[in-house]
Amino acid sequence: MEFSKILINWYLNNRRDLPWRKTADPYHIWLSEVMLQQTRVEQGLPYYLSFIEAFPTVFDLAEASQEKVLKLWQGLGYYSRARNLHETAKYVAFELNGVFPNNYKELKSLKGVGDYTASAVASICYNEAVPVVDGNVYRVLSRYFDVETPINSTAGIKEFKLLAWELLDKENPSKFNQGLMEFGALHCKPRNPHCESCPFNETCLALKHDKIKELPVKPKKPKVKKRYFNYLVFSSEENKTLLQQRKGKGIWEGLFEFPLIETLESVTSETFISEEKIQDETGVLAANVVLYNEKPVIHKLSHQHIYTHFWLVNSEALNEKGIPIEKVKNYPVPVLIQNFLEESGFEDY
Repeated sequence: MEFSKILINWYLNNRRDLPWRKTADPYHIWLSEVMLQQTRVEQGLPYYLSFIEAFPTVFDLAEASQEKVLKLWQGLGYYSRARNLHETAKYVAFELNGVFPNNYKELKSLKGVGDYTASAVASICYNEAVPVVDGNVYRVLSRYFDVETPINSTAGIKEFKLLAWELLDKENPSKFNQGLMEFGALHCKPRNPHCESCPFNETCLALKHDKIKELPVKPKKPKVKKRYFNYLVFSSEENKTLLQQRKGKGIWEGLFEFPLIETLESVTSETFISEEKIQDETGVLAANVVLYNEKPVIHKLSHQHIYTHFWLVNSEALNEKGIPIEKVKNYPVPVLIQNFLEESGFEDY
């Protein structure tokens, strides 16, 4: 029995019961695929359900504010996905009258839609014969064919795409692509794959050559940058605080945070900046400053680790930018800030 038939048979008998598998609606499929990029299904599922409830159609998503979209996305990470999702929803709703493109080429022209997402939507929704290659597929193919070319290298992207194309069931690309991704997620796992019960164990070259643990070959990780954040958590006699929105193309674009002073190294109460410096940064005179956490909170991102201190700053009054503390929960914030709010009970002040 050929590879595709074995795979599809495995998929039909082992696939998970997921809501986006009960529809071919491109809005639902596109939403799920964007959310599941660099995200486990277990983590992404609650977000998917929340988005579908809040935005049942692409028009609902398009008409929402960016702050609402980011708030619902809060905690899922890689926030550029959410911003691109919102921009694409507006384009599809207002320029294409709510109708998604029905082929790979036009789907790929949408903002935030790359080769993987375009292939997934085209094959699942329109049964277009285009292969899907994600992390799970890289792992299955590298092991099955014993490929040592590093994944995500220029050569690797071309090689694995070609292998996926050669295996693709051209008559049933939807189930084949979903099956290949699901097989990698559930069976050919990164650690402790189920090789003994694998339907391909007689033809898998990595198993034959005892190289399962060595594949896939990944590029070397870039050096992690260390950054040192000092958040000024203001509270006034009016029960107000200060938040600011992150701008530019750095991390957390569009999210809100407390006024931030970034230093070259971690600082203590004895060496922290003067109250005059706080006033220079915020325009607000601080009555007193207290360090909330002696030990910095370390927030790890893919390419940087953020060492964070929170400084509680009392002030008699805040400027016109002050907002009621109880309204902080309405703003989309990084997980780092959300964890502080929950731990400190700041929102309940």
